[in-house]
Amino acid sequence: MERNIVVGLLDTGITPQSESFKDDGFGPPPKKWKGTCGHYTNFSGCNNKLVGARYFKLDGNPDPSDILSPVDVDGHGTHTSSTLAGNLIPDASLFGLAGGAARGAVPNARVAMYKVCWISSGCSDMDLLAAFEAAIHDGVDVLSISIGGVDANYVSDALAIGAFHAMKKGIITVASGGNDGPSSGSVANHAPWILTVAASGINREFRSKVELGNGKIFSGVGVNTFEPKQKSYPLVSGAEAGYSGRQDSARFCDAGSLDPNKVKGILLESQQYLDAAQIFMAPATMVNATVSGAVNDYIHSTTFPSAMIYRSQEVEVPAPFVASFSSRGPNPGSERILKPDVAAPGIDILASYTPLRSLTGLKGDTQHSRFSLMSGTSMACPHVSGLAAYIKSFHPNWTAAAIKSAILTTAKPMSSRVNNDAEFAYGAGQINPLRARNPGLVYDMDEMSYIQFLCHEGYNGSSFAVLVGSKAINCSSLLPGLGYDALNYPTMQLNVKNEQEPTIGVFTRTVTNVGPSPSIYNATIKAPEGVEIQVKPTSLSFSGAAQKRSFKVVVKAKPLSGPQILSGSLVWKSKLHVVRSPIVIFKPLD
Repeated sequence: MERNIVVGLLDTGITPQSESFKDDGFGPPPKKWKGTCGHYTNFSGCNNKLVGARYFKLDGNPDPSDILSPVDVDGHGTHTSSTLAGNLIPDASLFGLAGGAARGAVPNARVAMYKVCWISSGCSDMDLLAAFEAAIHDGVDVLSISIGGVDANYVSDALAIGAFHAMKKGIITVASGGNDGPSSGSVANHAPWILTVAASGINREFRSKVELGNGKIFSGVGVNTFEPKQKSYPLVSGAEAGYSGRQDSARFCDAGSLDPNKVKGILLESQQYLDAAQIFMAPATMVNATVSGAVNDYIHSTTFPSAMIYRSQEVEVPAPFVASFSSRGPNPGSERILKPDVAAPGIDILASYTPLRSLTGLKGDTQHSRFSLMSGTSMACPHVSGLAAYIKSFHPNWTAAAIKSAILTTAKPMSSRVNNDAEFAYGAGQINPLRARNPGLVYDMDEMSYIQFLCHEGYNGSSFAVLVGSKAINCSSLLPGLGYDALNYPTMQLNVKNEQEPTIGVFTRTVTNVGPSPSIYNATIKAPEGVEIQVKPTSLSFSGAAQKRSFKVVVKAKPLSGPQILSGSLVWKSKLHVVRSPIVIFKPLD
């Protein structure tokens, strides 16, 4: 059934000769597919797996670092598309690291690439919007967009506008939540009709042993594929080896900051967060500030400091956890909608890569590989897009909101002890593909639901034309959306502002039965200390498929002192299904 699904990506292009996109065993694309693959310079064309590839550069200016074709010069688009739908490739690795079979989330799905991001000029709004319209016309089933969105206004953000148009045609847009964590309120692509993805860690880390000349051994994080050829090498601090006035950038060995006369040997960097492995073009590793201090002390304690950095090894670590770089809530676009929505693997992901760029992209790097390890919410996004495609293959007529609801309400809860930002870090939790295919109940919505939400949020109806494609909407003539957030969202979020009186939020929800009938669901509430949560009614019974039942959730929170996030939940449970909605109560920074 996956072979009837076409996943579209807006990205940096694709590597058509990659094994990930060979069409062995694939028949022609589904009849509904209207996409094309033009004849471009330096592009070998499409096949029955890669069914569409186009580029968008509407300003007409060539990019000196890129190629005017769908070919991927950067590597990002090849990596995300193979993570989403790449064929199974045995014996994949990065020079022996992360070895095993590589495959995308939905290896039998078809791929369409819309190149909108360019090495020098980035991703422009007009190219994004043109690609959205092309993908919608072509007939993609799922859109996966690993591009950051910076505009909190839903009627002026290009990605939000394009995703709204896609939603109207039944196409779900899955987008990365951004890499500006752990800063509060940094989450991007947070419109409620977008599925916003945070990045979590897997149980594998790449570490290198550092042995100092005095015999002390430390551990660093990073991908160092070089085998040492000597017993030890001279060691120098980057800050002390830099040109005069360039010490800050020299600390991190930035290009052009080091004096070649002072640099011969090993270089160590240090950084605050060490959960993602950087690939190095020379023997190097990343250590934390404590280790960095110990190394510096050693350098200054001897006349001829030396060290050895060994080739990286794989180490097992506890998982999942949210990446330090993964952007956090609260949602800067709406205080009533929880973002991000879910978390998925986004640290040290091995996937296909372009032959047109070295592993680091740095001048002088001669390392090339068919596969690379990359980290970011960009890598988490295609995991969730793949899950959306998987669900769509079983439920071709489900709306974008129904697919999103299935993914959110079946997600595995994550720990606020591991991640202090709780739901602002991971949303509903880590995706759970097998359960998401059969969620029992869904929180469904249509285009008008989002219009009512925007009216409730205070948007001017005259600005809606860009979303709905018609003249202005008069919000006062519409039936108002129900409840605190005016949206049938699968999660609930209450902002506590009053410091003297309790804050009360009434959430009105409707669920649709997509499981067996008859069935009965009973509610279980988990309320954090200082919060009362009631649901009315406490039981929902369904006698037929697609039957709808409504309920209210009343959340009453005592005043909170200082910025806080409290985690509660509502679970509807039947004999076969568990349908979970996080309830977040928070007081923002003033």
